[in-house]
Amino acid sequence: MKFAIIVFPGTSCEVDTYNAIVDQLGEEAEVVRHDNDNLDRFDAVVLPGGTSYGDAVRPGAIARMQPIMKAVEEAAASGKPVLGIGNGFQMLTEAGLLPGVLLQNQSLKFTCKSVQLHVENNDTMFSSSFENGEQIAIPIAHAKGNYYVDEVTLADLKANNQIIFTYTSKNPNGSVENIAGVTNKQGNILGLMPHPERAVDQIFGSKDGLRIFQSIVRNWRESHATNA
Repeated sequence: MKFAIIVFPGTSCEVDTYNAIVDQLGEEAEVVRHDNDNLDRFDAVVLPGGTSYGDAVRPGAIARMQPIMKAVEEAAASGKPVLGIGNGFQMLTEAGLLPGVLLQNQSLKFTCKSVQLHVENNDTMFSSSFENGEQIAIPIAHAKGNYYVDEVTLADLKANNQIIFTYTSKNPNGSVENIAGVTNKQGNILGLMPHPERAVDQIFGSKDGLRIFQSIVRNWRESHATNA
């Protein structure tokens, strides 16, 4: 399985993401610049964290206008897994690929620490390696991770089981309903504020993040074996 890791000016987590996929997961990955416009040769797409374009307008707002995002939309429309982490999550909301918006943390401070997450839905291509209700540890690192949707959209997210991960420890940013990660209705796009690529080896305190990548690979292989 081959992953595209999309980078923009200001992306800062592409190396960690590459190492997680290649060194820990044992799959292929390639770093792809923002000015490319084709992702056909890849099986999955990752938008890693950072501060693209310095968050000059809104986090992810300038990135979503770059040529590569049209290719990301096409990959998502074809059913390929798309994972947006941190700033990548913000890009997905700005592009309209996920509902909601990421606001400044209620504390008005950048927060970097390990947090506990609750697995709300393990019936997705990103969470099938977990048990429903399981608690996992994955670090966060953001100043604008306060996920917000209106009441109608929140009800829609709940009705379609799109809320995949929530914070179980003290909410670190004020996000509505403690949401840490959501999918689109089709279930092939995940936006996640915590950084799974930083939790792939026990030396860092947790390997729970690796299981998100393992879920993607396992579901991709099962799907292709079925369709072969």
